[in-house]
Amino acid sequence: MKEYVNTFMRYRFLLGELVKKGIKLKYRRSYLGIIWSLLEPLLTMIVLTIVFGTLFGNKDKTFPVYILTGRLLYSYFSSATTAALKSVRANAGMIKKVYVPKYIYPLSSVLFNYVIFLISLIVLAVVSVVLGVEPTIYLVQIPIALILLLLQAYGCGMILATIGVFFRDMEYLWSVALMIIMYTCAIFYYPSRLLKSGFSWILKYNPLYCTISIFRSAIFGEMMNMHYFEYALGFGVAAIVVGLICFKKKQDEFILYI
Repeated sequence: MKEYVNTFMRYRFLLGELVKKGIKLKYRRSYLGIIWSLLEPLLTMIVLTIVFGTLFGNKDKTFPVYILTGRLLYSYFSSATTAALKSVRANAGMIKKVYVPKYIYPLSSVLFNYVIFLISLIVLAVVSVVLGVEPTIYLVQIPIALILLLLQAYGCGMILATIGVFFRDMEYLWSVALMIIMYTCAIFYYPSRLLKSGFSWILKYNPLYCTISIFRSAIFGEMMNMHYFEYALGFGVAAIVVGLICFKKKQDEFILYI
């Protein structure tokens, strides 16, 4: 373990540079640059509010905040895991030329998207104030949700990064999986509707939904569901353990497939 820590410390500067590079490349040809990370969720929120709020007769004035909380967290998970999936192959040139711990690449993909995600939370804060969502003591639960989200994204990202080297079609399969995950995260509908249909287990066994639920509880001044917390934490830790083990066992074979 000490050896791994020393190796990480030795390459922490490179990790920082890869994170900066990822942010720059994401907005390389965009005139708005990092500002787009604020405009995109805002515009998406407006569209979803019109479609699932106004047109369906939802008169709850805080519904846009409800949508935005789910959309922001899902968007981060989607972009982070997708970037991690492609990270090893995307850095094939560097991997073939110099030695760098290969886990640095999926980690940097998860982290640079996390930085962008944290910046986008500014939009949520502004919209919440405008729509009258008052802050409460339960806001202290926000860091819990953010940590759970990071753990899940990194764990899944490591697993996907390993599979993606040997199975190129995983990129397309994951895009379909993300669509399924999105519709089972209750981003633009209230969970009560699904609970009445007898399919509540779909939400309860989706760790990302559990994390979103904890985050929403913090925003709307409620105590988080402890069962959701335990499940989301367990999934995140398990995913990281499985991801690290798989990645470590297969990383020496990467050079043969990239």
